[in-house]
Amino acid sequence: MYKLFLTCRYLRKKRIAIFAVISVWLCVAMEVIVISVMGGFLDTLKERSRGLLSDIVVDNQTLVGFPYYQGFCDHLKRELPDIVGEATPVIYNYGIMRVEGESFTKPVRVVGIRLDEYMAVNDFKNSLYYEKYYPGTTSLKPQYQPLAGYSEQDVAILPPDHEAAFARWKTAHPDAEELQEWVRRPGVRYPGPGSFRVRERPGDPPGYETGEGEEAPGIIPGCNLINVRGHDGGFVREFHRGAKLVLTVLPLTRGGSLSAEGATTAVLRCSDDSRTRVYEIDSMCVYVDFALLQEWLSMSPMELEGGGVTPARASQVLVSLAEGVDITQARSRVEMEWARFLDGLDAFLSREDAMLLDYVTIETWEERQVQFIAAVEKEKILVTLLFGVISLVAVVLIGCIFWMIVYQKTRDIGLIKSIGASSAGVATIFVGFGLAVGVLGALMGSVTGAAFVWNINDIQSALEYIHPQLRVWSPDVYTFDTIPSAVKWGEMMWICVVAVVASVLGALIPAFIAGRVWPVKALRYE
Repeated sequence: MYKLFLTCRYLRKKRIAIFAVISVWLCVAMEVIVISVMGGFLDTLKERSRGLLSDIVVDNQTLVGFPYYQGFCDHLKRELPDIVGEATPVIYNYGIMRVEGESFTKPVRVVGIRLDEYMAVNDFKNSLYYEKYYPGTTSLKPQYQPLAGYSEQDVAILPPDHEAAFARWKTAHPDAEELQEWVRRPGVRYPGPGSFRVRERPGDPPGYETGEGEEAPGIIPGCNLINVRGHDGGFVREFHRGAKLVLTVLPLTRGGSLSAEGATTAVLRCSDDSRTRVYEIDSMCVYVDFALLQEWLSMSPMELEGGGVTPARASQVLVSLAEGVDITQARSRVEMEWARFLDGLDAFLSREDAMLLDYVTIETWEERQVQFIAAVEKEKILVTLLFGVISLVAVVLIGCIFWMIVYQKTRDIGLIKSIGASSAGVATIFVGFGLAVGVLGALMGSVTGAAFVWNINDIQSALEYIHPQLRVWSPDVYTFDTIPSAVKWGEMMWICVVAVVASVLGALIPAFIAGRVWPVKALRYE
């Protein structure tokens, strides 16, 4: 009983012990923050990689693409119905985009997709802004300019399909805050988020702008590509839905050289914008209809001078798996089916097509991002070790503080031993002292670290408000637009265990010295 009594008394009365608690507190908080941020960055990277690709990616790593993609998609669905959920072709290329009537011109990565299929193989649908509030209105098909008009009460309203879609969203989200946004006419609002053009004349009903050349295919640019981000983290949509965007691409031949047809320029309408929360993608990619891009890039079937037709080409085939299917085993099955599919083509493959098919690889989303993911994992381990070495200062500090306490309490130790306390019992007092310091510091550090991680983006905003140079996280550099703010509870528990063990280790040497004190010498100590 005297052990617990003296341990608690020393912890309360010896103010120098506060420094030991503070050292453990700060070291634990530091490790929790580092582990959570780096672990969150790694988890976000994996989540976004899976969400932007698909479970399995079939690719030949060239802008020229490869033929017979549709036959392989159909083959997979037919031969592996219990494994493959959806398979869709994708085209990747590069071009230049500008806003009609504006000097806004940027280089872009052009992605050709079949919208419905593409949303089925990954999380692209969740990245669309207008589709969230106006479900079912985002399309890459030819479309007109949606216009807001005015009711008889002079209230701005949207076209009927948008009003109905927004009403469905509000019904599905009854707890959502009411969303309102100003339109161009002063003092008048319309229901719903986003940016729409408004008819110039009051009293005109909502609808679509019609006229020569007004209908155009849809395009979905990245959110950071056309919008301006405010200091509060939100986006100011300077270009309304339906704005005309002009896209220029350069078609390639099957041999990889520029096509003699020259550049292709098309006028499209902004149907939506995509925010995947990966800055490099949101600031570079635009999404257009697969068939249209295939035609613009001369990747659709073409008649040859000597007779015959070249097969259509795609850059990738994205494959989603049925729920519960092991991805590694599924990749092996897809590889086997790819080999079987090629065997059936050998009889009529041209030399050029055979070369393009030879480059095709089949990878899981993790294998495709393995170099980037492995680099981040190693960086996490390195940073954790570096801060762990720094945290050894706490062990040394605890040892020094307890050493001082032992020499200050030499007479007390002598008195305790003179009335029958054993050496092990005296040593236990200081080991318990170290244990109490470790537990208290670990608890305080866990709470502080978790609170810091949860509010880390707000803390950065506050620092940026004080001075712009204090901004420590830039989406241009770190890929993601926010700092990961999820606490890694499992790893935090291990950090606390290590902190307690380190505190006990720091107290062992002083405890051993205290246990060896002779009562006679201790009582004569001054």
